Amino acid sequence: MKISYNWLKQFLKIDWEAVKTGELLTDLGLEVEGIDRIESIKGSLEGVVVGEVLTCEKHPNADKLSVTTVNIGKEEPVQIVCGAPNVAAGQKVPVATVGTVLYDDKGEGFKIKKGKIRGELSLGMICAEDELGLGKGHDGILVLDDALKPGTPAAEVFDIEIDEVFEIGLTPNRADAMSHYGTARDLRAGLIQQGVSLELISPSVSNFHVDERKLKFDIEVENKELAPRYCGVTITDVKVGESPDWIKSRLNAIGLSPINNVVDITNYVLHELGQPLHAFDAMKVKGNKILVKTLEQGTKFTTLDGVERELHNEDLMICDGDSNPLCIAGVFGGEDSGVSENTTSIFLESAYFNPVSVRKSAKRHALNTDASFRFERGIDPNFTKYALKRAALLITEIAGGTISSDIDDLYPTKIEDFELLLSYENAARLIGEKLPNETIKNILASLEIKINSETEGGLGLTVPAYRVDVQREADLIEEILRVYGYNNIQFSHKLNTSISFSDFNGVKVENIVGNQLNGLGFHEIMSNSLTKASYIEHSENLNPDNNVEMLNPLSNDLAVMRQSLLFSGLESVAYNINRKNNALQFFEFGKTYHKFEDKYEELKHLSLFVTGNRTQDSWLKTNKTSDFFYVKGVVNSVLARLGATALKTTPTKNDVFSEGITLSLGKIKLADVGIVKQTILKSFGIKQEVIYVDFNWDNVLKISSKKGVKVKALPKFPAVKRDLSLLVDSTVTFGEIYNLAFQSERKLLKEVDLFDVYEGNKLPANKKSYAVSFLLQDEQKTLNDKQIDKIMQKLQATFEKNVEASLR
Repeated sequence: MKISYNWLKQFLKIDWEAVKTGELLTDLGLEVEGIDRIESIKGSLEGVVVGEVLTCEKHPNADKLSVTTVNIGKEEPVQIVCGAPNVAAGQKVPVATVGTVLYDDKGEGFKIKKGKIRGELSLGMICAEDELGLGKGHDGILVLDDALKPGTPAAEVFDIEIDEVFEIGLTPNRADAMSHYGTARDLRAGLIQQGVSLELISPSVSNFHVDERKLKFDIEVENKELAPRYCGVTITDVKVGESPDWIKSRLNAIGLSPINNVVDITNYVLHELGQPLHAFDAMKVKGNKILVKTLEQGTKFTTLDGVERELHNEDLMICDGDSNPLCIAGVFGGEDSGVSENTTSIFLESAYFNPVSVRKSAKRHALNTDASFRFERGIDPNFTKYALKRAALLITEIAGGTISSDIDDLYPTKIEDFELLLSYENAARLIGEKLPNETIKNILASLEIKINSETEGGLGLTVPAYRVDVQREADLIEEILRVYGYNNIQFSHKLNTSISFSDFNGVKVENIVGNQLNGLGFHEIMSNSLTKASYIEHSENLNPDNNVEMLNPLSNDLAVMRQSLLFSGLESVAYNINRKNNALQFFEFGKTYHKFEDKYEELKHLSLFVTGNRTQDSWLKTNKTSDFFYVKGVVNSVLARLGATALKTTPTKNDVFSEGITLSLGKIKLADVGIVKQTILKSFGIKQEVIYVDFNWDNVLKISSKKGVKVKALPKFPAVKRDLSLLVDSTVTFGEIYNLAFQSERKLLKEVDLFDVYEGNKLPANKKSYAVSFLLQDEQKTLNDKQIDKIMQKLQATFEKNVEASLR
């Protein structure tokens, strides 16, 4: 949320520096994330002065140029070459002196330099209106008041407003501060605690009166639960046009683009008082009637953005007398009823809509507007009529309209303030310090919380209806504490803790592995557990029925909880590669989330992502690209550190890999290691190879927590390892090699391991190289060379026959 400091000062006459005010707002819970300097004219015309044209003669070498001498308030006049047709001697003009930076309509600056134009020296620039950012005129130079003195800075001549805008990270519970008035009200409470007492100035509406009762709209609210309060008034003889500069400056400062005076006024009051308003073209409302109702499911409605939408039967709509929809209540207006340059009469609406209803409609139609943002969180029901009067007066003042009806205020059941009890003892207990009773009462009074009664033990209070976040005694105590100042609470430097006994500490294991990976050059990442539902389409192993879906997702990108750590990790990889950080080694401890028919399940994982070079560029050594063999070594070292050494290698069943293996300890699966499929990488915009490891961390913790150590006698006869470097088609998988090997030799073959994969320019097209190791052992005797060679020849023949493999 953006808050203009100049606008804020309309409610509080504060003279503090913006930084100091920002610090107090942050202490009050309205965290200021940044302060931006805003200029109504970029550059504030620094370096531009008033000049007097002393002479003006035709340029000797150009028909459309003039050579002038200009008095800019210095001892000697300066010569300036000017191309404007209206330049003449005796004029007072704005002059951009040498070194001045001017800005074009795109905000890009250009510097005025000393130079020659067609052979004549030019020491500045006589400016047109658009060149200074004062307007769009470019027919000629801007001629100023003849009474101005040469050398006067242009910033003193023109009304340039410099503002400072607070970017406030507003938390959802602070509905009361969703406006400049609300922020000023909270700031005033903080200032009182600082010993600065200022009056909170609210805009006056005492001049509101009906000019002529000539346009009456009947209002009927069918669903009073969804629209507890609804106000409306008509204004005729409106002239829709451009807004005055002061309104445009306020809106521009907070990032809103001015549209026309009527729409701008509704936006102005929205951000001033926090009350959303909507203006309808009265001539487009049939039957001189407004109906607030729901419509049938599937009713078509085109909103202001030109999108045709299908309405839900729970969407509250503003309709005309023929039940034609005009607006989604509290969310977005309709294309056919909006104010245009041809509008002469308007129906102005101000209402309090049910927050839950507005929230559902906004989410249902994927709309997030300034109005829905406020209605969803809860606005002040007592401001509904007041804000309507404020906007109506501004429209009559700026757009020349006349108020043509009484205000219809349908408010059958008043939304009452609510009462709470505050115990001094509970306040001291939760705050951690006993505050003086008078301090507590002063803070509550500054927050407009009325004290109805007082006893020795506490207070009876009335909380205003707009404080929807203050519903319990604990909320009251929080209000007292934030205004008093968290930093003002004294705390003990003594640390008290309890020690619990545990046979096994999973956090300790994570720290051990994390430190080990960090020592190997890995960096830890933390990804959002919320992700896109579409990611599971990349793997047939992931079932959309197992998605844990959000009831009210913030966006489609955060709609479900992740079933795999792969995709959130690839987002981080892509983010870094896009910023020229191509050599990456990441690890992440995280959970995956799954929904089954009878339960929800969370599984712990450790994921590794490796891509690019293994080391930084150096003239001392040749860089090596991270490969499958390197990553497998990292995985083995991690598992060995936790006591898992006798690992079994099998082909992976995880379909996110183009090549991969599964490492197990007996029947316990520990990790999948492999190269991510190119199709998946392409969807993330990644063009380089990425090796991914997925540890089943729950299983890793199980093997790490075992106290006993299983031992067996060393084999009496040695094992023999032989390697084959096989050239195979790119479609062949390690799984096929693995299965064929054990089909060929079941008795003496103990292990088959893939330790390298190579695909490159030195190989034939559509071919790749597998480096595979085979462990042979006979438990009854020592194998001789003849037996070993026979087995290896048999394996080679099997591979040649079944997958057309050849030795490299």
